[in-house]
Amino acid sequence: MQLGMVGLGKMGANMTERLVRGGHAVIGFDRNPEAVERVVAIGAGGADSLEELVDQLDAPRRVWVMVPAGDPTISTIEKLAGILSAGDIIVDGGNSFYRNTVRLAAQLAERSINLVDVGTSGGIWGLAEGYSMMVGGAAGAVAGLRPLLETLAPSPTTGWGHVGPVGSGHFVKMIHNGIEYGIMQSYAEGFAILHDKEEFALDLAQIGRVWQHGSVVRSWLLDLAVKALEENPAMDGVAPYVPDSGEGRWTVAEAIDLDVAAPVITLALMRRIGSRDEVEFSDRVLSALRGQFGGHAVKKEA
Repeated sequence: MQLGMVGLGKMGANMTERLVRGGHAVIGFDRNPEAVERVVAIGAGGADSLEELVDQLDAPRRVWVMVPAGDPTISTIEKLAGILSAGDIIVDGGNSFYRNTVRLAAQLAERSINLVDVGTSGGIWGLAEGYSMMVGGAAGAVAGLRPLLETLAPSPTTGWGHVGPVGSGHFVKMIHNGIEYGIMQSYAEGFAILHDKEEFALDLAQIGRVWQHGSVVRSWLLDLAVKALEENPAMDGVAPYVPDSGEGRWTVAEAIDLDVAAPVITLALMRRIGSRDEVEFSDRVLSALRGQFGGHAVKKEA
């Protein structure tokens, strides 16, 4: 099956390679010509513009967009909408906000172009292991992508599913990432407690390896934690600054809108945000307040 791939960063390039290995014809485009050259070297075709990409595809065309979420994705899809024809399919494989996806799908439907949202998990490991894909869209459009999804997934029958109408794929991926926040925070806190129990001189990587087999907390994230601890047991040089991609925020907002209690995910998000407060202003205010109402000593900076 033929596919156009827009966005050849690490994940887009890896997906292209997995598809090429699976026997699919992929035409790649990226604003960076070197990225296009890299996928051409592994057997894909290349294009210098979106227009050239579309010209090389047979109808009905299928174009997979793997660019950063937000304005880059929206502008790319809107530009493709002016180039493609009725019956073509655009796939948004990024971490777009599901409400934007629903809005874009309605715009594309006016041109009889289908938008399929594929919440994609797997990161840099997807090339070898396959990707987990949560797919939203019209049944006919998803069916038209099935051979591609089966190739990208860990197996044709596992790791992917048509979860509902357009927007649902990105919604499910959003919740997936919110859950991820909570799990990661739990591992981080647990290993921090182990680390600070200095009297036992615990080997954290060794403990992680024990947990990898038979334990109820074993997981791929634990495997990655063990790998990180083996490479850098003291986390030397790693700044205590944790970014977020936005999906945790969206998950918490959705929980509030739906009146669903989500304290673990919410606190995990707050912890990430707190990690960026270099001056710890809120803690300074807390200390000052204790001094004001209780006469407690306020520790001064050196």
